[in-house]
Amino acid sequence: MKHFPDRRCLLRQSGLGLGALALGMMEANTVRAADPLAAKVSGHRPRARRLIHLFMNGGPSHIDSFDPKPELAKYAGKPLPGPVPVTERVTGAAMPSPFRFRKWGQSGTEISDMFPLLARHCADELCVVRSMRTDSPNHEPALMLMNCGEQRLVRPSLGSWLVHGLGNESRDLPGFVVLCPDGLPVQEGQNWQSAFLPAACQGLPLDTGRPNTDSLVEYLHNPALAPAAQRRQLDLVRRLNPVADPLADPRLEARIASMELAFRMQVEGADAFDLDRETTATRKLYGEGTQGRQMLLARRLIERGVRVVQVWTGAGQPWDSHDDLEANHRRLAHDCDQAIAALLIDLRRRGLLEDTLVLWGGEFGRTPTVELPTPGSNLGKLNGRDHNPYGFSVWLAGGGVRAGTVVGATDPFGFHAAENPVHIHDLHATMLHLMGFDHEKLTFHHAGRDFRLTDIAGKVVKEMMAG
Repeated sequence: MKHFPDRRCLLRQSGLGLGALALGMMEANTVRAADPLAAKVSGHRPRARRLIHLFMNGGPSHIDSFDPKPELAKYAGKPLPGPVPVTERVTGAAMPSPFRFRKWGQSGTEISDMFPLLARHCADELCVVRSMRTDSPNHEPALMLMNCGEQRLVRPSLGSWLVHGLGNESRDLPGFVVLCPDGLPVQEGQNWQSAFLPAACQGLPLDTGRPNTDSLVEYLHNPALAPAAQRRQLDLVRRLNPVADPLADPRLEARIASMELAFRMQVEGADAFDLDRETTATRKLYGEGTQGRQMLLARRLIERGVRVVQVWTGAGQPWDSHDDLEANHRRLAHDCDQAIAALLIDLRRRGLLEDTLVLWGGEFGRTPTVELPTPGSNLGKLNGRDHNPYGFSVWLAGGGVRAGTVVGATDPFGFHAAENPVHIHDLHATMLHLMGFDHEKLTFHHAGRDFRLTDIAGKVVKEMMAG
């Protein structure tokens, strides 16, 4: 006869089982807390596994790069018809673009001669979004909104959210690396902050204006201790502060984890940052300037498992052309055109582009009207443009985007996003979707509520995604 347990026995055994289950969950949480960079699985099948964000600091002009406006020529030197949107400063008559646009590739995407190599070799890789809009014409809040999804309060950056959600694929390199030459941009480290996310999700800034590996990362090599002595020192620190200690301060754990990572980077970092290991042909493809080194380093880092690389151009000399727009934009574009085209070509031929999402753009665009003299802002040359948050362009490539297409449009003069407007929150929501996340579910509980990158807004723009 089969024996059935009585009620008391059933409750006792069930209680032990629930206790074991709870213990397992506690142990799993302890492991996650101890290693916030452990690789994780996203919510749905991702199109992209990593991100390279090419940030054009200062606000490049969409009207002169990726959004042709021939109507401006009809009103050259004259007021535009209808009301002119209010920007930071007073603007005057229409200012046609001094750059020439052509259709490129099989897609016929119109790109100006500001980026000749990108246009010639990569037009069919690009998904150009011409209907971007943001909330502020000021650099500081616009930078924060583009990088962190919030323009006023301290919030984690896009890169930090992705590292938090996906972890890192490398034990020996950071999950989020920022390549920023020629000085820091406005808001400095807030652009790559982890805020209330684990400190390991913070971006590591590298001054890529420095010419060699040893100066690229400060204190990469310990001048006082040999590697074996450093290893013994770290082992002692870990014994004094065990990972499984339920009373351990997460800030202390983050500090110890950063020390461990710094120790491992002495070997792996030296390899990743040493561009001399590349062939002569590859270095020639990217070019020998700062931008060429940055783009090549970005490829080497994502190739070695770094989840997010942000590449800044114009950090010390931004695209903020209130005067001499043609000369300044032509110089800045010349500095990075070859390197950006080389990055996309190199990613494609190595099979990395299909699951690497590349984003190009700044914090806003520029006005189709000339900026009038403003004391303390410009020199009054009447050949520059003011900030424009109402409509501008970005482009994406790789990682599941619809290549060779244009999404949205501005009005005939390039002031407003008129067709299929895409807010910064929508851009972030779409990028997170391509990386495998529902932007409403990638949250972190802090200060009594759940936070997310897109705050309380954002929608996925399906037109940007491949079928």
